[in-house]
Amino acid sequence: MHIPFDNSYAALPGAFYTRQKPTPTKSPKMLCFNEGLSKDLGISDASEAEALAVFSGNEIPPNAASLAQLYAGHQFGNYSPQLGDGRAILLGEVIDSNNLRRDIQLKGSGRTPYSRGGDGRAWLGPVLREYVVSEAMHALGIPTTRALAAASTGEDIMREQGLLPGAVLTRVASSHLRVGTFQVFAHRGQVEELKTLTDYAIARHYPDAQGPMGLLEAVCTRQAELIAAWMSVGFIHGVMNTDNCSIAGETIDYGPCAFMDDFHMGRVFSSIDQQGRYAFGNQPNIAIWNMAQFATALLQLAENKDAMLEEATAIIHAMPEQIEAAWLRRFAAKIGISHPKAEDTALAQDLLDLMQKSGADFTNSFRALSGDAARDQFTDRDAFDAWAVRHKARIAHEPTPTATMDAANPAVIPRNHRIEQMIAAAVAGDMAPFARLMTACATPYQLEDTALAKPPSPEEIVPATFCGT
Repeated sequence: MHIPFDNSYAALPGAFYTRQKPTPTKSPKMLCFNEGLSKDLGISDASEAEALAVFSGNEIPPNAASLAQLYAGHQFGNYSPQLGDGRAILLGEVIDSNNLRRDIQLKGSGRTPYSRGGDGRAWLGPVLREYVVSEAMHALGIPTTRALAAASTGEDIMREQGLLPGAVLTRVASSHLRVGTFQVFAHRGQVEELKTLTDYAIARHYPDAQGPMGLLEAVCTRQAELIAAWMSVGFIHGVMNTDNCSIAGETIDYGPCAFMDDFHMGRVFSSIDQQGRYAFGNQPNIAIWNMAQFATALLQLAENKDAMLEEATAIIHAMPEQIEAAWLRRFAAKIGISHPKAEDTALAQDLLDLMQKSGADFTNSFRALSGDAARDQFTDRDAFDAWAVRHKARIAHEPTPTATMDAANPAVIPRNHRIEQMIAAAVAGDMAPFARLMTACATPYQLEDTALAKPPSPEEIVPATFCGT
């Protein structure tokens, strides 16, 4: 198998990582392999046996530069001075078919110096969850890491639930640079390393950015767009720590993520988010908070600290308006408005308020707006009828409101209960539900498998999700 590695991160000084090989697995088996993504990455001549050996961690391919990356991060608001890849190994980088640099990383590949007492492994459930959800996000057009392969290890690992089957995920990202990557060097006062990292990040992701504040502004813009995109499909990341915040503006580290069924601004799924810090409606505030931590790290590079602080403050203070503008574009499209005005915010928000009061299904309510069945999603139908009169008047002069809505409102998402059913089946050796979900989520704006569009019955509701890797 040929992987055309072109490694740049490994050329940075050793302070940024530890050279590390994956820990071999006992009896691996390929569960799924993303052929289309593989071709995009320029991977060729890959026999099944070679792909399995590499993407289970049993063989290092030629010209790889396997390493575990160092970073720190705020976890639920509390700073951890050293985290790092505790269960992941960066194999290296390739230049893809779009001339973009991409990381190839193994997740669940064994212990590293950053494992902090963990076993460095992942169990099958979270691996398949991330595979399905990340590929669904890609199909929805939302920036995300991708899934290249998933392999079982033939080994059981111990978790709170007991012994569970192990697995390795091969993840592809624009990079694995995080806010926490900058924080670790800023916190240590390692200014030269911080400058090297900043220059590297600019060259790799934002070549037009001018210096640290140009980088901050570019990352803030990407994050504002990303958060609005998440919210437009009812997605809740669940663990928006700064070490899970990609400076490339991609969704990364899915963990206890979920898509909402019935809508509520305060919806929380993550079992460890006891205070609702990362609730659906709080995601914009957390994105701003994370960018403030990024700004704080970059301020270590200031030659004129007062001037840079003033500039950084202005950039962070601009974020709420950026997010609001991105939110309006997304939600206006969801109700058929292609050229939104400021007053359209109230029209979209009023619909969300009605949805929350009725416990209406987020995805199905929006999808039904382009037909004549949206009213059926609401318990207070008189209130919906009153909103519908306003809506009809507003879109009367829109050129293609139905097409706009259909293009903005998916018919299928990877619902929590379906993911849990898929995981349970996979543990029992049945990958058919996984294949069914993958097929449906690959074309989320088309409705062919109608059963997957149905919300859960009361006994199927999954109230909490778990990191559990």
